[in-house]
Amino acid sequence: MASLASRLWQRVRPAPAGAIAFRCNLCGAKAHATLAGLSRETPSCPRCGSTVRFRSIAQLVVRELLGRDEALPDLAPRRDLIGLGLSDAECYARPLARVFDYRNTFFHAEPRVDITATDRSLHGKHDFVIASDVFEHVAPPVSRAFDNALALLKPGGTFVMTVPFSLEPDTAEHYPDLHDWSLDRRGDDWTVVNRTADGRDQRFERPVFHGGPGTTLEMRLFSRDALLRAFERAGFASVRIADEPCILFGIHWPEPWSVPMVARKAS
Repeated sequence: MASLASRLWQRVRPAPAGAIAFRCNLCGAKAHATLAGLSRETPSCPRCGSTVRFRSIAQLVVRELLGRDEALPDLAPRRDLIGLGLSDAECYARPLARVFDYRNTFFHAEPRVDITATDRSLHGKHDFVIASDVFEHVAPPVSRAFDNALALLKPGGTFVMTVPFSLEPDTAEHYPDLHDWSLDRRGDDWTVVNRTADGRDQRFERPVFHGGPGTTLEMRLFSRDALLRAFERAGFASVRIADEPCILFGIHWPEPWSVPMVARKAS
């Protein structure tokens, strides 16, 4: 574990003009960046390429479980704390697995977890669950995903979540009647083809994909207020907007949208 003097040095060591010094809490690398350069999706660690979003997920897990900010490389293993990730990025999944009894899962590959239809044997087993930029891709109704995230947690467990969201009053649901659907490609153009539960045919042009066409279809753009209502409806005891900075680890949120949320199950 880093000494107090080392941690203080990380806070005050000289940096280029206009820049701040930080330490990546995932791999331990020292880095510099301007506050303007610390954006949600731009890689800013020179070693592991982590972004503000990736570092914030690990920082929030550690803070919620251990009550303090610590870099993952400095932590002794805590195999008594059990976690589950939904398609987490390797740059934070690997160091989380070294410290905690944590398992990363996927929708289309093993180990597989479908957050809309979770295995009941997993319910109530986890101290923390992570879903980073996943719920915007869940087929409607997305309420199933919130219900199952709660079910996966132990009493008092923590759900760390990120999704792109707006400050509009309500979520923009792109395909509210999605039922029997497929993707149709003609050249570079994609179409969502759907037959509703009551037999109506629908076609949606110019769908939005994350990670490349044909992979992860954007089902909705959440709104912040609708997210808060979704957590409440699912039965989480508390939820907060986790937009506090942690400059020590290069975490800074200049905008009020698409920041992390942390929800807790009742003890």
